[in-house]
Amino acid sequence: MSSQITINRKWCKSCGICVAFCPKKVFDADRDGAPVVARPQDCVACTLCVMRCPDFALKVEKEA
Repeated sequence: MSSQITINRKWCKSCGICVAFCPKKVFDADRDGAPVVARPQDCVACTLCVMRCPDFALKVEKEA
């Protein structure tokens, strides 16, 4: 199973919560602190990032 992770850059304020709370360390922060999906193959679609995002800037969709 793999997942498609979408970050809405217009809504994201680069708070780092998704980077900190991802249990599989899917995200890295770029030099400005914005999240980058660095390891999408490791995502298990737990959606902790989605639940914790204060700006509703993340979307995780399971792919077959």
